[in-house]
Amino acid sequence: MFVSKHHYALELSKKGNKVFFINSPDQNKELNYGQVKIEETKYPNLYIVKHRFFFSYILRFKARFIFDKLVSIHINRIINKINSHIDIVWSFDISNTIPLKFFPKKALKIFMPVDEPLTKSGIAAAETAGIIISVTNEILEKYYQYDVPKLFINHGVAETYINEIFQENINSPIRVGLSGNFLRPDIDRKTLLEIVKTNPNIIFECWGSIHYKNSNLSSYADKEAAEFVDKLCNLPNTVIHGPINPLILSEKLKEVDCFLICYDIKKDQSKGTNYHKILEYMASGKVIISNNVTTYQNHPDLIIMSQSRENNNGLPVLFKNVIQDIREHNSLAKQQTRISFTKGYLYSRQIEKIEISLQ
Repeated sequence: MFVSKHHYALELSKKGNKVFFINSPDQNKELNYGQVKIEETKYPNLYIVKHRFFFSYILRFKARFIFDKLVSIHINRIINKINSHIDIVWSFDISNTIPLKFFPKKALKIFMPVDEPLTKSGIAAAETAGIIISVTNEILEKYYQYDVPKLFINHGVAETYINEIFQENINSPIRVGLSGNFLRPDIDRKTLLEIVKTNPNIIFECWGSIHYKNSNLSSYADKEAAEFVDKLCNLPNTVIHGPINPLILSEKLKEVDCFLICYDIKKDQSKGTNYHKILEYMASGKVIISNNVTTYQNHPDLIIMSQSRENNNGLPVLFKNVIQDIREHNSLAKQQTRISFTKGYLYSRQIEKIEISLQ
């Protein structure tokens, strides 16, 4: 399941750049201590860097000064293994686990936080950045102390998600799509389960991680998440597909009638400001029902959302109302409006916007 950093890496490689995608450090003991592996991918010019610290990961929380000394050595080992001139380092790492400041000074350093920085490390991660880019102005404001250019740029969308076939047919039964990591602690589990249970004649199709071994949240494993996933999987009107190839997902999303987004914005990493999946959903042309999202607050033609930023108590009723008028919400005109908007945010277009800002 690709998120922004994966899509940007792929788009950069398509443009002929040699791209090394540095994974999070191995904590599952798949590699030896200090090991760095570079693997080819099925995409030309795109390589995956797998690595494991030669020291304990716990130092990041117990002794940051020592951790920084050791991680700077580790980053140099990665750079030596890459064995290529580095022009640009593009970091999405708000955890500051692989600090941007330890990469070569001559490289242009782009820092792109797509989630709220919840710790001092999240702010310090922008140190030495030449430009800070984010998908919300609320996040950019958190980095006011850095005197470097700041650029708001919305989430991007891969071209494969764009639906070029307009049709007003509605499935019977109606099919609702959800994608993402179902183990995330910020899902409004109570409300989501209520919506599914109180709409037994609607099929809810779920694509994404339901097991920690396929998740990037292994360090956040908790009993409540496992219980939620178990309840969701056992409801008679849910179809659990698990994580699938993004190309397949892009086609599957075009087949549903509407989409549901249900996060608790008080727990949400982005605080209900923006979500990567919105444009992927919108690219299908179909209606989106969601918790409150500030970036689209003034776009009722694009996304139908709860107006409350306190809770999602009204979301189940909103969902039922939209479903009752699903044909109107999925009229050809409204589908075309959504798709036309989405085309302005293709990853190729986003990279062009960023290039212009760097000139």
